[in-house]
Amino acid sequence: MPFPSHADAVVIGTGAFGLSVTLQLARMGLRSVVALDRYPIASQTSPRAAGLFKLVQADELRTRLARLAVETVMHFERDFGVTLPYVRSGSLMVARTERHARVIEQEVSDAQRWGADVHLVSAREAQALAPFLQAESILRAAYVPGDIYIEEPVSLLNAFREAAELLGARIIGNVPVIGIDVRDSAVRAVLTPEGTIQTDIVIDAAGAWVRAVARLAGTDLAVQPMRHQLAITQPISGTQSEQAIVRIFDAAVYVRPCRGGLMWGGFEANPLPFDPTAHGDDFRIEMTPLDFGILQQCAESVRNVVPVLHDVPVQEHRGGLFTMTPDGRFVVGPVPAVRGFWVLSGCNGSGFSFSPALGRLLAEWIVQGQPSVDLAAFAPARLAGVVDKASLREAAIFQYTHYYEPLGE
Repeated sequence: MPFPSHADAVVIGTGAFGLSVTLQLARMGLRSVVALDRYPIASQTSPRAAGLFKLVQADELRTRLARLAVETVMHFERDFGVTLPYVRSGSLMVARTERHARVIEQEVSDAQRWGADVHLVSAREAQALAPFLQAESILRAAYVPGDIYIEEPVSLLNAFREAAELLGARIIGNVPVIGIDVRDSAVRAVLTPEGTIQTDIVIDAAGAWVRAVARLAGTDLAVQPMRHQLAITQPISGTQSEQAIVRIFDAAVYVRPCRGGLMWGGFEANPLPFDPTAHGDDFRIEMTPLDFGILQQCAESVRNVVPVLHDVPVQEHRGGLFTMTPDGRFVVGPVPAVRGFWVLSGCNGSGFSFSPALGRLLAEWIVQGQPSVDLAAFAPARLAGVVDKASLREAAIFQYTHYYEPLGE
């Protein structure tokens, strides 16, 4: 098939964000949607995600979006005719300190007010839901029965891709975008080594490369890539897929069943900001420097509540790059300075799980003129323009290290 010369919309990036909006644009009737990636399709950070979906969020807007994302996943086969496996395991929020117990209590109160199904449970009830827990060290716990996870995150990407292609979208890997033609402050075309695609709509969903793409359009975004790591153990006797996801707030560590064993990761206290564009055009996510010692420290920090992490060999250690913003919120919508240039970024550690909702809402915005949920809080304009590098790094580190402390305590 010849390389396309025209498109109703061009999406740059084929991670969870890019493939989700590609699918939804095609679903909403755009006849020629093209998604491009300089790397193999769906090969960078998204397949290295933890696959966790979390219905309890820090504010009402994100709580509503989380619900929409979970519903989209659960109804995916019905709506698109493509199988998307998921596990409805529910999840536990766990605290071992008084301060974090208060954080959980406040989150439960707020989330219940916003319509989420969540309630406090005893330490013994928590252990029954996740038998790999030790109840004696749990001071407070809350249970969210509707939380889900996707066992292998690449399955979400594959489902997005298959459904999008069934609807006529073209998804092309190994083709870098080398320029964006902007004339009279409006997008006109996307330039690649394979040819030029004439288009009036470009969506920058390039993950850790989102700023590099924005600069091709003559703008900029205050987004800082940050390393994140996780590990998966060998199978553990008694571990079942339906056992609850666990988030241990005071340690900023999460644990879930995976491949018959356990997956765990953590938001480290001294994270590594990492700009892939500083490492040349050949850099790929698998080249991100990893440090298993940090995950060992995470495991040690929860030894008294998840002791089994110390007793089982690891089958996989992986990592990727989160796109952090100074205020910890997504970046979704049009860039005012360049008509037709849209952004979907700022995952802040949750982009994979919000992608089903944000891709849908951004497509509504592009095609219909406004989304069905007000996304003004995520406006790219708040992050556009010249950004002080040191201040951005400092703010991004703060957001990363306070992921489980939405009250800022």
